[in-house]
Amino acid sequence: MPTAILTGQPVPGSSIEGDLRSLGFEVRTAAGAAEAGTLLAEVPADQRVAVVDARFVGHVHALRLGLTDPRFPLAAVPGAVTAQGAGRQALTRAVARENSSGTGATLVGVEGLPDRIATALDSDGTDVHRPELGSLVAAVPADPQARNEARQAVDAVDDEAVRLKSAVKARDGFFTTFFISPYSRYLARWCARRGLTPNQVTTASLLTALIAAGCAATGTRGGFVAAGVLLLFSFVLDCTDGQLARYSLQYSTLGAWLDATFDRAKEYAYYAGLALGAARGGDDVWALALGAMVLQTCRHVVDFSFNEANHDATANTSPTAALSDKLDSVGWTVWVRRMIVLPIGERWAMIAVLTAVATPRITFCALLAGCAFAATYTTAGRVLRSVTRRARRTDRAATALADLADSGPLAQAVAKALGGPARGLPGFTAPAVALLGGAAVVATAALTGFGGPWTLVAALGYTLTSGLAVACPLKGALDWLVPPFLRAAEYGTVLALAAEAEVNGALPAAFGLVAAVAYHHYDTVYRIRGNAGAPPTWLVRAIGGHEGRTLAVAVLAALLTASQFTLALTVLAVAVAVVVLVESIRFWASAGAPAVHDEGEPA
Repeated sequence: MPTAILTGQPVPGSSIEGDLRSLGFEVRTAAGAAEAGTLLAEVPADQRVAVVDARFVGHVHALRLGLTDPRFPLAAVPGAVTAQGAGRQALTRAVARENSSGTGATLVGVEGLPDRIATALDSDGTDVHRPELGSLVAAVPADPQARNEARQAVDAVDDEAVRLKSAVKARDGFFTTFFISPYSRYLARWCARRGLTPNQVTTASLLTALIAAGCAATGTRGGFVAAGVLLLFSFVLDCTDGQLARYSLQYSTLGAWLDATFDRAKEYAYYAGLALGAARGGDDVWALALGAMVLQTCRHVVDFSFNEANHDATANTSPTAALSDKLDSVGWTVWVRRMIVLPIGERWAMIAVLTAVATPRITFCALLAGCAFAATYTTAGRVLRSVTRRARRTDRAATALADLADSGPLAQAVAKALGGPARGLPGFTAPAVALLGGAAVVATAALTGFGGPWTLVAALGYTLTSGLAVACPLKGALDWLVPPFLRAAEYGTVLALAAEAEVNGALPAAFGLVAAVAYHHYDTVYRIRGNAGAPPTWLVRAIGGHEGRTLAVAVLAALLTASQFTLALTVLAVAVAVVVLVESIRFWASAGAPAVHDEGEPA
């Protein structure tokens, strides 16, 4: 149980002790810094402890935000400071400093011990999180008049209304903002009051989506209608889990992993269910399903790469960005621009409605058209921003892009061999060779027929170009395009060869392989965002890297019959999935995994 140390002279009629207990704290009292230091030393080092001024006046939710958020080792609001296990040493040093200075013998001055501790932490250069309180009140009044004014300010603001509002993401899509969040926030509160956790709601959302996929796989009109309804309900739960996490501040490492992966698992499983349902009706749409997954994954890689490249870039301004900011100042343009990029809310709503009223083929064609337009719009805008800004990218950004490239031992060997000569090439070399090499292998696989040697030759060339693309640090204006070009090349080659095989089962096997590899790439993204680095080198080597897998699939297509190729793709998909999932689960379940709660794309 966390401990709260109340410091200073108790105030008659104060509710602070009860408020702290309602947040799960064991409350102890100290008259000064010396006694607070003694009580602090008695709390086990791995437990959260808070030091709170007894004169504190404010909303309970202000205390909740400042003292219970598990994502931050140290946090503070006016009149209170807290530390988890990772921040306890810094807190202890600050308290000891106050004790030795003699200023903490009495706490009847204007600035209480918690605020002095927070100031001392700041002076040490320690990162102390201070939540945005907005209209919430957190104050330490110095006299009775100020205390009455603070209490009036507390009474003037509905604590629960603010808490409900803050449970909803500040930036969301049109469909979610106006058709989901107005009631899903209350569902989140209902879950919180019944002790449900975000992880349980996330799992319920996944199970609902899998049932929806199963309904779609029946291939009947009733099944399609049920699938559409269940997919929408799964999305409601998907919004609810994040709102529940923000409402109750229940962030966890396991929740980070679930939240980061289940959205993609739900959507791609639904694609597979639709394809199975269409097959039952005599329509083979596996190529469309796989194409939709490839396009959607590449869209996400574009987002991830661009954001990582510009995460901490300096001089990061451009005329295009300024124009975007001006458009955002006009209310209706904000919603139009959020809708046309087809975020998850609009995308799932479209899929659900078309599933219920149309055919899987029409659903996939509309999805591909919408995602293609959205990808063109967003990528073109980001290219314009990149070429018009004078950003200087950091070593961290270059490392992140190199990790996102997912280069295996072959590409790394080429990069090492060409590292010297590549330094004299123009700045656009990396994305140019990645695009040309990728386009060549995909076009060759699609146009030369199954079983010929030319795809193998193109795959060997792709190994060389992909190595050249990462031979130098990826700090160029358009180098963030390298990872999505490599993803499109690998996924596109698998799709083209499976389609050219023209045997039953080839495209479903290719779907499974791309899904397994895509999971690995999403897992890499969320590790990077949590500042945990890329997956271990042995994992990248074990699954070959993007160029190794592309070459392996080309070799299989050249040496095997179409039926044997299908079996080989299935075995490869299972092998990659097992290795990647085992390592991913081990990492995210470990104590050292970051609590990443990515807000992701607008819902």
